[in-house]
Amino acid sequence: MKSIRSVYKIGHGPSSSHTVGPYNAALRFAARHPEADAFEVTLYGSLAFTGAGHGTEKAIRSALPEAEIRTDTETADLPHPNTMLFTARREGRVLESIRVFSVGGGSILFEGEPDPEAREVYPEKTMTEILDVCREERCSLQELIVRREDPQLKDYLREVWHAMRAAVERGLGAEGVLPGGLNLNRKARILYEKRCYNESADVTMNRLIAAYAYAVSEENASENIVVTAPTCGSCGVIPAVFYYMQEDRGFPEEEILEALAVSAIFGNVIRTNASISGAECGCQAEIGSACSMAASGLAALYGLNLEQIEYAAEIAMEHNLGLTCDPVGGLVQIPCIERNAVAAMRAISAVNLSRFLYETRKISFDMVVDTMYQTGKDMSEKYRETSHGGLAQMYPFSHRD
Repeated sequence: MKSIRSVYKIGHGPSSSHTVGPYNAALRFAARHPEADAFEVTLYGSLAFTGAGHGTEKAIRSALPEAEIRTDTETADLPHPNTMLFTARREGRVLESIRVFSVGGGSILFEGEPDPEAREVYPEKTMTEILDVCREERCSLQELIVRREDPQLKDYLREVWHAMRAAVERGLGAEGVLPGGLNLNRKARILYEKRCYNESADVTMNRLIAAYAYAVSEENASENIVVTAPTCGSCGVIPAVFYYMQEDRGFPEEEILEALAVSAIFGNVIRTNASISGAECGCQAEIGSACSMAASGLAALYGLNLEQIEYAAEIAMEHNLGLTCDPVGGLVQIPCIERNAVAAMRAISAVNLSRFLYETRKISFDMVVDTMYQTGKDMSEKYRETSHGGLAQMYPFSHRD
């Protein structure tokens, strides 16, 4: 498997597949052809259907300002649902024309070329294999990650965590209407400040975690800086859980960084054996993965054993199976923002269950990841980030307030 660095990428929202990936693709393609006097980009699949709402064209033009961008909603049988065709010309002559795939989490692949993130750091491919190594070497997941990754990993995780914290804090202080035309008001500040009379500790915890998740997701919807965790659409889950644990429960930053590393290795297993792309496998691949990652990291933060950590991740993923990706108007707002808050709270519930029931479990984390992938492949295209089904059709974009 690749370095866990590939799971966390800092960039502009609202979609890692639709903005971070296309931006990086355009930047790399432009660098390949500094002599070109014209660029053309054709968007296919999910990028064609929901790119306008996700800001794909804006992201591409920030790297290729003069590019002519087209959408093709007719071509089927694509190698990947997020396919782009980049063409560079000089004086009318084609210099290069190549398909590029935005494969999730901001990662891109140029057709027929090696993956730039392909350096293998972990010989293991599955979580079962990773946990077996931990048992054989009598080490924790955190210790195994330190042994396998480069010495600069902690510095990178610190940069990631500070970007996550900044997104929470910006979002908590912001007010107004989110862009895109749905006239959706920001809610994070309301959740953060509005305390119920005689509020119990559990209600306070859930309210604050929801506020933190809303804060980051609303920053994402506003196309501000967030961290893919593992995607932009699910970027509020992990920051919400860990911000609460640091600010409201007093866990030190060093322990938060170790928890982020554990979350990332579970996300790495998911992206290696399945997908983190909503266009490929529905929202179960985004919110389900983020929930699972948050649960595993939190279990590690609590000092739970290997079996409890794995079980927490498995519970969190299992109970997001079948979750569709049906953004209203192609915007990462309804139901995406609310889903981040629900998933953050669900991650904590998964950890609490795993504490007591881990010895009774029948399903492994790897099994539920394989199930998620198969479920996503079986899912109708209508429910895989095309806005052709689900809430996107029940509340059509033309009916905006």
